[in-house]
Amino acid sequence: MTVLISGAGIAGLSLGLSLHQIGVPFRIFEAVREIRPLGVGINLQPHAVRELFELGLEAELDKIGLRTREVAYFSAHGQKIWSEPRGQLAGYNWPQFSIHRGKLQNLLLSEVLRRAGPVVTQGAAITNWREVGQGIEVTLSGRAEGREIGTARGDVLIACDGINSAARARLFPGEGGAHWGGTLMWRGVTRGPRFLTGRTVAMTGRKDTKFVAYPIADTQEGGSLINWIADRQLPKDSDWRPQDWNRQGNLDDFLPAFEGWSFDWLDIPAVIRGAEAVYEYPMVDREPLKRWRHGRMTLMGDAAHAMYPIGSNGASQAILDARVLAREIRAHGPGIGALDAYEDARREKVNALVLTNRGDGPDRILDIVAERAPDGFADIEEVMPLTERQNFADGYKTVAGMDIAALNAAAPLISGTGG
Repeated sequence: MTVLISGAGIAGLSLGLSLHQIGVPFRIFEAVREIRPLGVGINLQPHAVRELFELGLEAELDKIGLRTREVAYFSAHGQKIWSEPRGQLAGYNWPQFSIHRGKLQNLLLSEVLRRAGPVVTQGAAITNWREVGQGIEVTLSGRAEGREIGTARGDVLIACDGINSAARARLFPGEGGAHWGGTLMWRGVTRGPRFLTGRTVAMTGRKDTKFVAYPIADTQEGGSLINWIADRQLPKDSDWRPQDWNRQGNLDDFLPAFEGWSFDWLDIPAVIRGAEAVYEYPMVDREPLKRWRHGRMTLMGDAAHAMYPIGSNGASQAILDARVLAREIRAHGPGIGALDAYEDARREKVNALVLTNRGDGPDRILDIVAERAPDGFADIEEVMPLTERQNFADGYKTVAGMDIAALNAAAPLISGTGG
């Protein structure tokens, strides 16, 4: 009884830890030879943090991330539109974390190896599979070797191989590339001052010109390591170029749009200029699928439902995928029944979230205020009353499975602390 997992990202490693927790053997195959702490900052929402705490990772998360205190929205003039507490300050039983994606991946990898032993094979991509009896056999290929390097057998295959999933491309050969909505993102990390609460996620501007900033660590100088994202919307016929997550960005391409955004709570141009490196990414997602399972394999995480990085839910939803699938494997065994139960529990919900994020999710509040008060405002109540702002925030929480009362009252997906 073995579960085969393609990809040692957040989804695949969370699944591995969850399977270890319930006593189900697994093997993870990762295409790259060396997993390095790549990426930038992400946020983990309370519903996902709860699941990581159930895996016994609370102390480790506190070592590598910050407990988020607040989310705040500002106009392009630096005026506050809306703010609300996050995590336990908002009433959840669990915090929200702002954290470096690479550090989270390294934590999950080290815990998988510590708890389960040498179950991760690096430099081996799953490039094909076929069903054999009551199981599945996968073909392994090495990028360095440029050829097949072996096979492995298990009960089911879970493809967690990211937004450019090779497994998904094999299942849907006519799908083509990722969906681009017209926005390019420039991302960086800057050693800068603490701003607002020192644990605030701040969104400023509007969809076509937006700046997001939040701390992911404290510095020895008393400041913050600020993760930031600058968005610019381009014409739909622009050459947005193929996805390359290591493409160096050019300040001249976006900084001029933010030059006047120096506010008493944060000097945004200074933060941009202070980055050690700037990377350029297209904001892309994938079209929602009508099915994930194909025989004894299924999709998970970005391979199943890549979404725009709005509302801070991509990594969180991948973790929830892993926990739900492990729960169903414990209930049904590692077979088609578990894969179907997992898909029934997750697919429609997360597809709705993909489309909500494509419509700008909770950040739509910025656009509404910009449309109603393009030159700024004296009183936000006259532009967008408190009840309307609150409804925006609460509506997104419901779609994302983050309703405070419902989450606090719900039983854990898998009970029992791992370690």
